[in-house]
Amino acid sequence: MIDNYNDFKKFITNLDYKPSLLLHACCAPCSSHTLMVLKDYFKITIFYSNDNIYPESEYLKRLDEIESFVKKISNDINVIYDKYNEEDYNNAVKGLEHLGERTKRCYECYKLRLEKTAIKAKELNYDYFTTTLSISPYKVEKWINEIGYMLEDKYNVKYLFSDFKKEAGYVDSINLSKEYGLYRQDYCGCKYSIKERDERIERTKKENNS
Repeated sequence: MIDNYNDFKKFITNLDYKPSLLLHACCAPCSSHTLMVLKDYFKITIFYSNDNIYPESEYLKRLDEIESFVKKISNDINVIYDKYNEEDYNNAVKGLEHLGERTKRCYECYKLRLEKTAIKAKELNYDYFTTTLSISPYKVEKWINEIGYMLEDKYNVKYLFSDFKKEAGYVDSINLSKEYGLYRQDYCGCKYSIKERDERIERTKKENNS
């Protein structure tokens, strides 16, 4: 089991064939650097499954952006997606709504999306599955990988270690977003992160005016 980025890089660079990979993606900016790291080593299909995103119009906007970006960088990467189901997210975080970012609420959100990805990878016979989520400094990569390996055991489909913020991955994703003119949202995606964003903005305004 790979548990660090150096071993991950050794693993992918020593592959003697191109395994198929179902890559869960949350948005185009997070996909950008991740795809640059992986596309030479795997036959990639992006799986857009993000019931946490609110509202549905935002879900569709981020999906359109991913599809547009992929067409710009490769003819070999496909995008598939889930039908939006906000109720699945609401059920996953029930009782945790009051918690903030990087809490149990987010853990359950990661789990929901990764489990749907593992199930789809098993169904479609992919060699591996993983996610772009770990590129964000606001996400807990330890939890993401813990969940990934748990699902590997549960569904008998290999999980690929994920910590794409390494090698300045997040900074590179910002630069790639500028290069390709990608839409970069100012909140994680869920209705609770919108509220938290608005509260941060309000606090900043008060501090600047004090």
